[in-house]
Amino acid sequence: VEDGVARLRRAEILAADRTDLVHDVVRSAALAPMGGEALAALRTRAALLLSDAGRPAEEVAGRLMLLPTLTQPWMTAALRDAAVQAEGRGAPEAAARYLRRVLETEPDSVPVRIQMAASLAEIDPAEAARLMEEALPLAGDVRTRARVALRYGMLCLALQRSPEGVRVLGEVLAELEAALGPAPDPADRELHTFVESVLLIIGSDEKTTVAATLDRASRLTQPPGDTPAQRQMLAMMTVLTAMGGRSAERTVEHARRALTSPGTELEGWSSVSSSYALSLADEVDESLEALDRLLQFSQENAAVWTYVLALATRALVLHGAGAFPDALADAQTAVEIVGEERWGEGSALPQIAFATLLVERGDPGQAEEVLANIKRTGMERFVLQYHLALMAHARARWALGDREASLGLYLECGRSLEEARFSNAVFVPWWSEASLLLATMNRADEARDLSAHGDELARRWGTSRALGLAALARGAITPGGAGIETLTEAVATLADSPARAEQAKAELVLGRALLKTGDQRAAREHLRSATDLAQRCGALATAAHARRMLVTAGGRMRKMSASPLDMLTGMERRVAELAAAGASNRSIAETLFLTVRTIETHLTNVYRKLGVSGRTELGSALRTPSVPDGQPSGRISASRWRR
Repeated sequence: VEDGVARLRRAEILAADRTDLVHDVVRSAALAPMGGEALAALRTRAALLLSDAGRPAEEVAGRLMLLPTLTQPWMTAALRDAAVQAEGRGAPEAAARYLRRVLETEPDSVPVRIQMAASLAEIDPAEAARLMEEALPLAGDVRTRARVALRYGMLCLALQRSPEGVRVLGEVLAELEAALGPAPDPADRELHTFVESVLLIIGSDEKTTVAATLDRASRLTQPPGDTPAQRQMLAMMTVLTAMGGRSAERTVEHARRALTSPGTELEGWSSVSSSYALSLADEVDESLEALDRLLQFSQENAAVWTYVLALATRALVLHGAGAFPDALADAQTAVEIVGEERWGEGSALPQIAFATLLVERGDPGQAEEVLANIKRTGMERFVLQYHLALMAHARARWALGDREASLGLYLECGRSLEEARFSNAVFVPWWSEASLLLATMNRADEARDLSAHGDELARRWGTSRALGLAALARGAITPGGAGIETLTEAVATLADSPARAEQAKAELVLGRALLKTGDQRAAREHLRSATDLAQRCGALATAAHARRMLVTAGGRMRKMSASPLDMLTGMERRVAELAAAGASNRSIAETLFLTVRTIETHLTNVYRKLGVSGRTELGSALRTPSVPDGQPSGRISASRWRR
């Protein structure tokens, strides 16, 4: 063999550094005269030799994929092993290709359909759901049907078909309970818990199913969180409790028990649910740490849909902490990724987060364009996205001067939340912002019921952010010294929370109230604090408003200094940071789930905007501060914001 290889290399037929032919043209010329039958025999023999030599399964599969038919049982087993290997290296498309060949040979195989749906879930959920629909009637026993229904339910969530998923899971759960009896073994108990937990997940997605889901959750006993299924169940019960606006302390305790480094697909949902519940309870640092772990897990496993969900959730958490530049980068990254995915038209959360940040950054017009371009139909059906979208739209209308329309959107948000039985004080604080809006419209009397409603919600939830927002709403509609005293309380309470942007807003409202009483000196102090804090948050609209009022009050404050970094979009900033750290374009593309061509375009824009010639100059350019007080360019913790 060695002699033959040497001769072929001298003849320039084999490559000099490997045992491959020098060109596909040579390969085609060598193989064409053989005929299909002889070629298939050679490829089968090659696959067997590679397998016997212990070569990687994907190398064996490379030969098997060239066969017209798979004629022997070992061939399908080898392709399934190759699919597992492809999944392990983060290549779900390759795994699906291997399994598609297996399915041609074993068209009634439920295990192959489950394996293939797992590969396609993050990149083509519609095709994965079709496979699971086909598998349901083929499943011969209730346990297999339960495993199929689990995956089908999660796919229905991704495809905005939650009611269908609830129906299927509800039927399978009833079958499972009848078959298992009152004392199932540990494996069956774990399967039952998984089915019930996924039923809670998808049942809380839409208004038509959320009431029954809340009732179901209220009848369940809190699990200890010792197994993946128990953590999933605990996480969903925790977030539903949080959305109901009950004890923040109990929510934090249960969320911490539920959180774990995501080791399975479903445990990723535990991380999203628990981290969001923690953020509502003011535990922002822990929330971000959990989301960071999930993002890393998603990157390593090419779980693009989960990555986008975690990225959009992190943008919302960072927004709540007043870290707007980092939140904007996360939201914009998520929007760009869904724009390149075949399932992207069904997404809404990334666009809503992006629009929310655009309003805060002083671009309400573009925010409304982003919201208008969401292609998901029937948005009013969805519990989470609909209310976040209403808030973003209401804020944009207010910023554009259409106060009546803004007020109507806030009130619709409150009505819809009541219908969904979600009453957390800080999930979407429509009552606080509506009260502030009515105060600016000189209609404080109309805001008293809203403020009282908010007071009740805030006391029930009990966090500093909730209580601070309630004091802010109450103080804004209370005239004279009593109002100023309450607004001072709001500033102090919000300063003890992670809500830096809300603190800046409270400083602004307090400064305005002091200005009305004629106390210009005190007004300037609070307006200067509002301007400074809003600038550090990246809340450009609030900063500009506070600065204008400060000038009106006779104060001075230098304008924000312009920096080339301010011209970068969030995605451009993220690409530039990765490039400056030494990552290749392909590596950046894989990290951000984008094409190499998209990365090249972003880098070209970065070089032009920063005035640099290439990667070597990016590091120093990115270290340039973008605001005069030295706001850090990287992501920071909520505790550091408080300091």
